[in-house]
Amino acid sequence: MRATDISDQITTTLVTEEQIQEKLREIAAQVAADYEGKDLLLVGVLKGAVMVMADFARALPYVVPMDWMAVSSYGSGTKSSGVVQIRKDLDTDLHDRHVLIVEDIIDSGLTLSWLLENFESRGAASVEVFALLRKPDAAKVHVDCRYIGFDIPNEFVIGYGLDYDERYRNVRDVAVLAPHVYS
Repeated sequence: MRATDISDQITTTLVTEEQIQEKLREIAAQVAADYEGKDLLLVGVLKGAVMVMADFARALPYVVPMDWMAVSSYGSGTKSSGVVQIRKDLDTDLHDRHVLIVEDIIDSGLTLSWLLENFESRGAASVEVFALLRKPDAAKVHVDCRYIGFDIPNEFVIGYGLDYDERYRNVRDVAVLAPHVYS
């Protein structure tokens, strides 16, 4: 199925690819200034953050190491279960590193809250968060997020790394998935 053939599966485009790229360049410039001279490590959360991490890292003006962690709190549904499972741990020792977690989206905040505590317990010098998207109305816990791309409504969204049942990740924009697709 071609990405252009999904118009009947989405209701609204919330953020275009062009808006995303512009925001990533803006935040990368801010991160570069904030972390100048520091031992920065980008940590992406698989699988959703792959697109964000790739484009964000390329927007940074210097070489920066990346690591990946896979955690799950969803299962196959559309709502977070709140129970975090590590599916792939980091390969990098976080001790005395300045960690920037790169997230596609903050929904309930439960997984991210757990990650922040976990990374701090590993002796990181600092742990901050960059999330491309945030759903303020979905938050179950408050998470301090240093860099936010866009606040979006509490709708089920796909595209730019976000999926439903492992589909739609390669859609270039962020769009609301039509309820008939997942109900």
